[in-house]
Amino acid sequence: MPTFLLHGDTIRHPAIRHEVPLEILDPFLVVIRDDAVSVLTSSLEAARLRAALPGAELLLIDDLGYHELVEGGMTSDDAMLEVAVRALRRWAVDAAVVPGDLPVAVADRLRAAGIAVEVDAPTVAARRRVKTPAELDGIRRAQRAAEAGMAVAERLIRGAEARDGLLHHNGGPLTAERVRSDVRAACAAAGAPAPPDIMVVSAYSGGGHDPGSGPLPAGLPIEVDLWPRDEATGCWADMTRTFVCGGDPADDVLAWHGLCQTALERVVEMAAPGVPGRELFDAACDVFEEAGEPTQRTKPEGESLRDGFFHSLGHGVGLEVHEEPALGRTGADPLVPGDVVAVEPGCYRNGYGGVRLEDLLLITEGGAERLTDFRYELAP
Repeated sequence: MPTFLLHGDTIRHPAIRHEVPLEILDPFLVVIRDDAVSVLTSSLEAARLRAALPGAELLLIDDLGYHELVEGGMTSDDAMLEVAVRALRRWAVDAAVVPGDLPVAVADRLRAAGIAVEVDAPTVAARRRVKTPAELDGIRRAQRAAEAGMAVAERLIRGAEARDGLLHHNGGPLTAERVRSDVRAACAAAGAPAPPDIMVVSAYSGGGHDPGSGPLPAGLPIEVDLWPRDEATGCWADMTRTFVCGGDPADDVLAWHGLCQTALERVVEMAAPGVPGRELFDAACDVFEEAGEPTQRTKPEGESLRDGFFHSLGHGVGLEVHEEPALGRTGADPLVPGDVVAVEPGCYRNGYGGVRLEDLLLITEGGAERLTDFRYELAP
């Protein structure tokens, strides 16, 4: 096993948060050799780190001359880089594998000191694909919060009445902003706040990753895509449902909904250790292509696809909303037990709207466990 070197905080650097299950704002240094962990940090974090990582070797910047360097005129940033080099020399580290988000200043300083750093993002990412028990508990809590938020969205949309082509609630138009606000409040109350750009999208408000805005239409599909984050562990969930209210769904929308459900169920049946994400994507594409809908596999070379199943099938979920493994054309890596993946088939027509369904799956030794527990009904 290579020596791994990580540098940063645990808020913006998920590779570090996986190794150090604490929220630490200031950057620090972590080295992992044969699962032995060494940490360089300040005295401010020492007690928490000792409690969270009782078997780790803990080294303080105070013990390596940080304060003397600053008193001698060195900037804080340069002094931290110098003590990082001193720590690595004490630990006899002369080469290490690092993630792609290692700060350039850190890499430059280490190389100048003769310490070889090899960027190998896939190898580092593989360490956290298998979720720890605490991370799985966090994902499950975030998913329950997502379902609480989705239930609020569903009640608002299904309880609205149609008037002049729009949905109305409590005497005025029901807006994407109102739904989003109530969904976020429900997620936060469940211990997993959702960010301000969760999606409540219709034909009246953008496409792609546009969060949606303005009044919601009657009789047209409304996609609600939300991703709350568990406060205790920093782990995310991700789910999508589509609703139509205030009019009967059009035949094409009903057909798209059926295709999404068929693709989703086919992928759930196939998902298992050893199956590459690309194979799951291909299985979903088969469903849409058999119905005459375009996919990334059938689009003309060099053209952008805006209709049909125009995006990938999904992605890993954990300490990032979008992480490995990929479930699309780049999904060469086989699934492993402990992966958590979001599966989100969708079908659309540009300027009109579409349907997307998204569930979370935990890959187990025997297949896949569906973590999402929420109905799929399109209309009341």
